[in-house]
Amino acid sequence: MGRVALLASDLVISFMWVLSGVLIKKFIHNVSGLGHEPSGDILYFALSIINMFFFAFLAKITKGGTYNPLTVFSDAITGDFSRFLFTVAARIPAQVIGSVAGVKLIMEIFPGIGLGPRLTVDIHRGALTEGLLTFAIVTISLGLYRKIPGNFFMKTWISSVSKLTLHILGSDLTGGCMNPASVMGWAYARGDHITKEHILVYWLAPIEATLLAVWTFRLLFPPKEDKKAKAE
Repeated sequence: MGRVALLASDLVISFMWVLSGVLIKKFIHNVSGLGHEPSGDILYFALSIINMFFFAFLAKITKGGTYNPLTVFSDAITGDFSRFLFTVAARIPAQVIGSVAGVKLIMEIFPGIGLGPRLTVDIHRGALTEGLLTFAIVTISLGLYRKIPGNFFMKTWISSVSKLTLHILGSDLTGGCMNPASVMGWAYARGDHITKEHILVYWLAPIEATLLAVWTFRLLFPPKEDKKAKAE
């Protein structure tokens, strides 16, 4: 029952995440009228931080439900094979389905909303960009959980500001997504979710970067169990 609840949480939270991003932008551009002013950027930053705090709270109360495949993948590769299999075969597909459903609803409600993030550079630069952004955010996340365990507010604040900063840095090149499921939702709506460009830039590069970040972090900061084993 616990795993079923976790899958349901992943699906619903992924659905809500895609919706929330669009609603924030619609509020800034269509409701507040600050879309092309510096104050609009400040409002976007503030609302995005609040939004990420909300989803961090949802992850806490659902005991792990999240919207990003990279989050669960980085955790799965350090666990046993059954958890890895459950993550790859069930949790990540649930997040993708939730994201696709969210995009479909968005396009029904806002027909002229656009078609999501697009690659504006060549495929190699795009893969490098998404890879570097992913490597950075995974490394930051691992460091936060190691250095300040249990401090929900501080971890969420640093993680949220880091994610938003990295997103802004990569937004003009790839969209600065660092979230394969969310991009998959928009790519599915455009009909290019199985193209070489999408798979390499938004799936393979982030997954490889996640693996590299986890392995590098464990090499530089081995778990306490590993240190005890070496000492013995």
